[in-house]
Amino acid sequence: MSIRHGLLALLSRGPRHGYQLRVEFEGSTGATWPLNIGQVYTTLSRLERDGLVEPGESDEQGRVVYTITTAGLAEMTRWFATPVVQSDRPRDELVIKLAMAVAAKEVDVAEVVRKQRTATMRALQQLTRAKRTATEQTTTEGAAQRLVLDSMIFQAEAEQRWLDHCEAVLKEER
Repeated sequence: MSIRHGLLALLSRGPRHGYQLRVEFEGSTGATWPLNIGQVYTTLSRLERDGLVEPGESDEQGRVVYTITTAGLAEMTRWFATPVVQSDRPRDELVIKLAMAVAAKEVDVAEVVRKQRTATMRALQQLTRAKRTATEQTTTEGAAQRLVLDSMIFQAEAEQRWLDHCEAVLKEER
């Protein structure tokens, strides 16, 4: 997830200070991707350096309020217009773990798969409960949370199907 672009998207709604951006980012993602406030301010500094945001006046509590620039709006528009390709995503640790379990000596790969299946099922149940709670919200933030949770649910379901496939392949290899 590009925090840089996420902050630009939030700033497109109007000037904000770092803490507001953190709260709105976490609210929009259902707090599934928590942000460290230091990370927010470091990113804002880089965005300022790159001419994508401008610091404004401080608010009544002394916090600097940032505004997106024309260049920032263009960068955000470019980001939304550019599809995410599979190669842009980080490596899948589970895939690597299972591949290495198969390659390693004295590893019970079936047990690794079973433990992962249990963990994935537990996560799927938690996500489903969280979605029920998010569905009760009728705000834009609630809709954003539901979309994030739906994506995570679909990924967990796909992981379960892939684990089934791994199990079948491993049985064939015996």
